[in-house]
Amino acid sequence: HAAAGRPAHIIMKMNALVDPAMIDVLYAASIAGVKIDLLVRGMCALRPGVPGMSENITVRSVVGRFLEHSRIFYFANQGEPQVYVGSADLMERNLDRRIEAVFPIEEPALASFVRNDLLEVYLRDNTRTRMLLPDGTYTRVTPGEDTPLDSQDVFMRG
Repeated sequence: HAAAGRPAHIIMKMNALVDPAMIDVLYAASIAGVKIDLLVRGMCALRPGVPGMSENITVRSVVGRFLEHSRIFYFANQGEPQVYVGSADLMERNLDRRIEAVFPIEEPALASFVRNDLLEVYLRDNTRTRMLLPDGTYTRVTPGEDTPLDSQDVFMRG
């Protein structure tokens, strides 16, 4: 969609991203112009922000009080969003040697909730987030002039 000038955005939340084939697909999407926001709590072998390869990719790691295990995959899909949840991190052992489940959220209101009320809160977290830099190091995100937002606190308060 991005190559044709149509809306294209991917958001993924997982614990690990180390599968070389999946990383190559994300690099190809970035090169094609797709905006990609990754929320990867742990291991991440992808390098964001590399000119000509991954300049359209950001990687955030949100580590708070609670150990989270959600895997969420959002695709803007030209205004027809697709949202999936599942059990698999993007790791060779999970994708190639285990039985994992990923399924679509087909109810539009629920898909919208997952995108706008869950993923968006994680993307705006500015107290527990570290950003992955092109050199593989992380830098802590600070609220700066913005109001501090702790995603886990938001979800605990309901």
